[in-house]
Amino acid sequence: MAETSDPPMANTDANRVEVIGPQFCAPYAIDLSIIKKVMTLKDGAFQVLDVNENVVFSVKGMVFSLRERRVLVDGDGTPLVTFQQKLLSAHNRWQAFRGEGTDPKQLLFSVKKSALLQFMKTKLYVYLATNTKEKVCDFKIEGSWMEKSCVIYASNSTEIAKMHKKRTASSMLVGKDNFGVTVSTNVDFAFIVAFIVILDEINEE
Repeated sequence: MAETSDPPMANTDANRVEVIGPQFCAPYAIDLSIIKKVMTLKDGAFQVLDVNENVVFSVKGMVFSLRERRVLVDGDGTPLVTFQQKLLSAHNRWQAFRGEGTDPKQLLFSVKKSALLQFMKTKLYVYLATNTKEKVCDFKIEGSWMEKSCVIYASNSTEIAKMHKKRTASSMLVGKDNFGVTVSTNVDFAFIVAFIVILDEINEE
């Protein structure tokens, strides 16, 4: 199935992107390292480190959930976002809720594929909770997930974050997938990480 053409994007302010909280919007670009331990389902298998190699985020899994569900926590273990796959969704939609839980009133955003089938290239659309009609998308991501070479764009197609592969001998030997992401000034880096967690889940499938 061929990918459809891009829908028009919402007219939001590209100078500041705040979705999860103002404390995650820095007045300078942020470089993060994402380390995923492959072949394991244990909590902490997906970690996000800052430039000083401190763990700033990690992902907890909910093994006994009827649906695929994950929770993004900060470095102190405080739940920030819960991710849940929506049932019976043609475009593999995931939803993100504030905190730990899936109260519809706490919905932050949802993510879906641009087309049902995607092969070498990745293209996802993001809709904020306030965008109920979804005639336009608020953010999108394009690139190659296999190469960890993806770019996240804001509403006016301005680049707000970029992923890049970190090829290290140690990561290959110990079974780790290691890549980095650079988040632009005044962009909510917790939101970017949350988006990447969903991107990872969609591509795992």
